[in-house]
Amino acid sequence: MTNTGVTLCAIFRVPADGVASFQDYETAVLPLLREHAGVLQRRLRTADGQSEIHVIWFPATANMDAYRADPRRSAHANLFEASGATVEVLSVTDVA
Repeated sequence: MTNTGVTLCAIFRVPADGVASFQDYETAVLPLLREHAGVLQRRLRTADGQSEIHVIWFPATANMDAYRADPRRSAHANLFEASGATVEVLSVTDVA
């Protein structure tokens, strides 16, 4: 892994009745990462689908900001809201 850029760890918690909406949201927005030079390095999900962890890398803060501001991503916000999911996003670095 590289020590440059921005690495994020996003931790999602999803109520059981929101799993389908959350997965629809992810299907719609994760492909947009590539257009902003983002890389989904890891995507982990519990068996029940109620917790998911993403490790995402961007070459620069500007790329991350552009992804977050992408109107195509915002257009699917209703799916995220309908899911009832919560997210905690941490900026992380590699540990030697």
